[in-house]
Amino acid sequence: MGQKINPLGFRLGTIQSHHSLWFTQAKNYSEGLQEDKKIRDFIKNYVQKNMRIASGVEGIAHIEIQKRIDLIQIIIHMGFPKLLIEGKSRRLEELQMNVQKELNCVNRKLNIAITRIAKPYGNPNILAEFIAGQLKNRVSFRKAMKKAIELTEQADTKGIQIQIAGRIDGKEIARVEWIREGRVPLQTIRAKIDYCSYPVRTIYGVLGIKIWIFVDEA
Repeated sequence: MGQKINPLGFRLGTIQSHHSLWFTQAKNYSEGLQEDKKIRDFIKNYVQKNMRIASGVEGIAHIEIQKRIDLIQIIIHMGFPKLLIEGKSRRLEELQMNVQKELNCVNRKLNIAITRIAKPYGNPNILAEFIAGQLKNRVSFRKAMKKAIELTEQADTKGIQIQIAGRIDGKEIARVEWIREGRVPLQTIRAKIDYCSYPVRTIYGVLGIKIWIFVDEA
């Protein structure tokens, strides 16, 4: 019963904090939530369109949003920030303008900052993007999973589990394949576990990639 809970939501308030920090009246809550989704989708699409690199990894780990009455502060945690910084501040300003236009916020200032993650391949989102790129290029899924595990070993994590589900290798019947290296104690609340689920479109249909990374124990 307890095995299918989201590992991040399970640890909220203990060792996992929220990625959106703001307060609003109950009646306006859904609007705020939709606004957050709009911001995140817009930034991801912008990065996807403008900053493609050879490996096909955009490198966004997560986007943090903090809202005050007159300010929206957006912090983009990236594994490879040179993608955005290549055009220096011009690119950032352009992104800021576009987000402001999209949100149509007149009386609120918008501020976007970028922080770099020390070990990008220790992050499940970046790893999932890497695996997705491999699967799109018709690399065998086992090879892609093993390569991903090699990359996380460089980021010295304590354990990782990768699961791919769907019509793997274009087979008629959908199935689930998974691989685990090291320890992944999902039921231990003090264990800091990073998780992501990532859909990838292949020519056979949509595959789902799930990654659990055991970062550290508090």
